[in-house]
Amino acid sequence: MEFNIALLKGDGIGPEIVDSAVAVLEKTAEKFGHKFNFTPYLIGGCAIDATGEPLPQETVDGCLASDSVLLGAVGGPKWDTLPGNKRPEKALLGIRSALGLFTNLRPAKLYPALKEASPLRADIVSKGFDLMIVRELTGGIYFGERGYREGKYGEEAYDTEAYSRMEIERIGRVAFDTAMKRNKKLISIDKANVLETSRLWREIMHKMAEEYPEVEYSDMLVDNAAMQLVKNPAQFDVIVTSNMFGDILSDEASQITGSIGMLASASLGATTRGMYEPIHGSAPDIAGQNKANPNATILSAAMMLRYSFGLAEEADCIEKAVDKVLEAGYRTADLLGGGEGTPLTCTEMTEKILEVL
Repeated sequence: MEFNIALLKGDGIGPEIVDSAVAVLEKTAEKFGHKFNFTPYLIGGCAIDATGEPLPQETVDGCLASDSVLLGAVGGPKWDTLPGNKRPEKALLGIRSALGLFTNLRPAKLYPALKEASPLRADIVSKGFDLMIVRELTGGIYFGERGYREGKYGEEAYDTEAYSRMEIERIGRVAFDTAMKRNKKLISIDKANVLETSRLWREIMHKMAEEYPEVEYSDMLVDNAAMQLVKNPAQFDVIVTSNMFGDILSDEASQITGSIGMLASASLGATTRGMYEPIHGSAPDIAGQNKANPNATILSAAMMLRYSFGLAEEADCIEKAVDKVLEAGYRTADLLGGGEGTPLTCTEMTEKILEVL
């Protein structure tokens, strides 16, 4: 099979980790008899430097013409003084909107080989956990009306949280369907004791739960969810929540796994085209030093094979290769957890995975 993949390497460590994922995809294509065509496009700070815009139209058009998109990371201190609409991070919201990507799937799995790297107590870690956060991606406060105005105490800034019934129903459908494919347990996270949007969210989720009698459904307030993730993460299977809550909770979930460098993500819409990216940032402090952990981007590429291309066996092969390399004791610097050992470079870790493949 042949697929066209748009590469958005971005800034910081983005080019290094995307190159690693491309190497793994090429080896996988060779192994299974596929062909992947890669076309790079500019996004974020590098796009600003080259064109003056964080998301050039050429990038949008190229991504729309592709079968799927692989993204590295954007941003860095070089562009921190730019106005909000010109910052590299603005490109992320723009490309998600342009591609109609309203769902973000963020798995958080504790790899047995990395238990020692988790900041949680040993008795909590011993239970293990493997959860999936389904985050609404194109609505809520990040996309609501915003600005400055004269308020009761003078000048004030405001951001508006708004959700339509349609937006909640479509993310709810993804969440329930995801739960059906896993352990049939779904927890919806909201703030219904305070927010009107959360009350509508909960009303709709309850109604949808009637359509999925096999799914064990429950609600949880976001502040409690933040506590429960560190107290007993094993209780979670699938979590569904709004854009802002999902942004925060998924980063918390990534940290309890031991390293944000292991967490992949998939952004999906109504078609098979998706955008796949590690959830960590551009790490400008180690950019160009060959120290980055490529695993999250490699695992994101595996998610692309599974969710956009329907290549489950190939995705399994990549994920098992990563597992075997970790089980053999190989680590990048972020995975050592303060313990002994010599960390592998980004390219060395990639080479180990290629060897297993």
